Amino acid sequence: MSNVRIFVECTLAIIKPDAVDKETEIEEIILRAGFSILQRRKLQLSPEQASEFYAVHSGKMFYPSLTAHLCSGPLVAMILARHSAIKRWNELLGPIDSEKAKETHPKSLRAIYGTNKIKNALHGSGCFNTAEREINFMFPNVTIEPFPAGQAAEDYLSKYVNPTLLTGLTQLCKEKPSRPIKWLADWLLQHNPNGPAVNEGEVKEPEACVF
Repeated sequence: MSNVRIFVECTLAIIKPDAVDKETEIEEIILRAGFSILQRRKLQLSPEQASEFYAVHSGKMFYPSLTAHLCSGPLVAMILARHSAIKRWNELLGPIDSEKAKETHPKSLRAIYGTNKIKNALHGSGCFNTAEREINFMFPNVTIEPFPAGQAAEDYLSKYVNPTLLTGLTQLCKEKPSRPIKWLADWLLQHNPNGPAVNEGEVKEPEACVF
């Protein structure tokens, strides 16, 4: 029998300016849905950066409104990971148009937090190549490698994750925060011994990224 390795996907998630005031609530939903938040940063894009991020839509009638909204205020960018992350995140998001989402997928995030096709609260990468480009756009100094599953995942967790998680859970019991899931997620991000450093400065402008 061949040794088959199954890997966990990463995708980019954005809480857009119109929903950033609900970031804590949305992040708790993300964690409950089985995603890991590998990296997170709050930033505000310039008009040029927003235009570059949505460059694939250049020339379309809604392009000016789309880019103007993305740079209209702070946003939260996250790298999410889980099995079939791209598909599962888009399922959780629901249709792009929030008005349609309210009718056809009322429990989706865009139905709950969005208003219309432009102010639709959240963004998700459409495919693997898009996710790679968008992650590089928002996190230019982060290198994301696939996570192993099966026995390889158990070995990885035992060696690299469990010791840090145990320390975090112990500290959680001592602190007794009002939002334990949020507290633990933030603590793990801050104390991840294997996490790459994220440049909190200006976002690098790469070649065209795909929505």
